[in-house]
Amino acid sequence: MITSKIIALGILKATGVLVGIALLLYFLYLIQNVLIYLIISLILTLIGNPIIDFFKRRLKFKHLFATIATLLIFISLIVGFIMMFVPLIMAQGQNLSLLNTTTIENNLTTLISQIAAFLESHNIDSAKLFKENDIISKFNFNYISDFINLILNALSSFGMGLASVLFITFFFLKDRVLFIIGAKKLIPDSHEEQTLNSFNKINSLLSRYFIGLLLQLFIVFVLYLIVLLIFGIDNAFVIAFLCAVLNIIPYVGPLIGSILAATLTMISNINSDFQTQTLPLTLYVLIGFFIVQLIDNNLSQPFIFSKSVSSHPLEIFLVILIAGFLFGIVGMIIAVPLFTILKVFSKEFYPENKIVQLFTKNI
Repeated sequence: MITSKIIALGILKATGVLVGIALLLYFLYLIQNVLIYLIISLILTLIGNPIIDFFKRRLKFKHLFATIATLLIFISLIVGFIMMFVPLIMAQGQNLSLLNTTTIENNLTTLISQIAAFLESHNIDSAKLFKENDIISKFNFNYISDFINLILNALSSFGMGLASVLFITFFFLKDRVLFIIGAKKLIPDSHEEQTLNSFNKINSLLSRYFIGLLLQLFIVFVLYLIVLLIFGIDNAFVIAFLCAVLNIIPYVGPLIGSILAATLTMISNINSDFQTQTLPLTLYVLIGFFIVQLIDNNLSQPFIFSKSVSSHPLEIFLVILIAGFLFGIVGMIIAVPLFTILKVFSKEFYPENKIVQLFTKNI
């Protein structure tokens, strides 16, 4: 029989659980930087594991030396990137008038006036439309400058984070066997084999995925840069870099990058004749970016999404779309790795399920 004492105890227990969850979430919020370091270190570990295996299997390195060699490769790549690109990006970023919100608004006001005049010359009453809808006042120009400043500031002040990430990554790589042994002690004996097999498959699939993703971003960056340099666009490096970074967001990122490149191209040529110079140049850049996306969509992405994580392109598209609706941009970015993890665990623990068999037949 349910008494008032039992009900009170249940309410207290539920309240305690909710308070505990709230405190845990608050604690995670306070250490969010540490969590970011751990996630980045885990990604580097997944990328580094095949490199360590190569050193140990082909070059007969001991595990410690293979770990150090792998970490030195990471450091060399990071230092090389900094030496090659960051000073140029920072210098061009400082020169970009887009870093000033007032300048953005003034330039875009001028640009819209030029567009309106161009359409007026073709018997389209767009100037009245712009004025009636008050487009400039409805657009938050801080988004553009905040986005650019966020990336530039991250590049210019990530020393402490980089040191922390490399330190954590070193021990993730060096002591991965110890982590596996520790995990075995926490895993129930009845599920030990399935869990360890899942971890091995996840490590293999996500290692290939992240390596492929880095390669894709580099290829897109180079192609964007070539397009911008061909047409003589100012600040080509920083624009190509920003658009390549946006490519991390599946499907939506390239579209945003193209719009950003077109906007920056028009604003950087704000003093040129709109009809004969600015508009044709912007169209050429958009066509170039469209060609880059055709190359990326038909070569890079199918290889990464289909081959590396063993999933059909339509399957990946639907997963990213659903994740985007539920969790926004962050959901779209983590959709593929998380879906891969769920597929692997499902196959190991529910191999007889018909739906699981359908989605995991290639794993």
